[in-house]
Amino acid sequence: MHSTRIIALFPLWALLGSLLAGWAPNAFIPLKATIIPLLGMVMFGMGMTLRGSDFLKVLRYPFPVLLGVTLQFLLMPFAAWVLARVAGLSPQLAVGLILVGCSPGGTASNVICYLARGDVALSITLTTVSTLLAVVATPLLTLLYAGETVPVPALDILVTVFKIIFLPVVLGVMANHFFHQALSPLLRLFPLLSVLSIVLIIMIIVALNHENLAKVASGVAAVVILHNTVGLLGGYWVPRWLGRDKRECRTLAIEVGMQNSGLAVALAIHYFSATAALPGALFSIWHNLSGSLLAGFWRRQKESTCGRNGVRRGV
Repeated sequence: MHSTRIIALFPLWALLGSLLAGWAPNAFIPLKATIIPLLGMVMFGMGMTLRGSDFLKVLRYPFPVLLGVTLQFLLMPFAAWVLARVAGLSPQLAVGLILVGCSPGGTASNVICYLARGDVALSITLTTVSTLLAVVATPLLTLLYAGETVPVPALDILVTVFKIIFLPVVLGVMANHFFHQALSPLLRLFPLLSVLSIVLIIMIIVALNHENLAKVASGVAAVVILHNTVGLLGGYWVPRWLGRDKRECRTLAIEVGMQNSGLAVALAIHYFSATAALPGALFSIWHNLSGSLLAGFWRRQKESTCGRNGVRRGV
């Protein structure tokens, strides 16, 4: 099977992997310590796809980037906090959901944006900017929304996010800049490795939670689906109300609705508990499924929308 087909079927692999991990948890529980290195490898692969010039796009189109980042770090953490309280989640599940809300855009969002005929350049820029801002934003927002419920080691989380996001991304950018020709054959492998890494992380989380998964999964899954839906709807309709074109709104919806749940899982495992990692694992499965379905729906549409320059174009 071609690698792009494997990547496109990510939700299926996540579901099958979850079933396997639930059936044979003892095979995956010892892999708990690999979660953070796996996520670091995913972030390095993301950095390998970037050039220094990509960061200049923020200056070229500042408003959509500012709008996307604002929605990312205002809407999603607040929605997670509200949903956790309304649903009456336990403190550990609540902090896990809040960690998802406080995470940056997901690495798969760029692929979903391409499939949805969105603005891929804007998507990559938003993912990059939100990822770099997450070094400070994720620990501080987690402290703000979860600090009254559980002890939140914000400074320690900041250091960890710096190590597993900022450093790998910067190293990836540098490697791409200085060794682009030599490493170009490997660039095709990183999307596949990213998918396999996230699937393995999900399997480890399912294995660690196998004893209480049946008791809490259905309720948590419903909250996770609502959380993702709030992000997708808010990311689309707030920009529409502000008069942005449909192509840009699709891009913002995907960026806001799809979180870096792998980061949420890694932080939950490292600083809280396996139970706290459950919302992130479920979100990782669901947001790729909902994003893929939404991309397929948008891709089939034959409407035309106005681009930034006011020119009508097909999407």
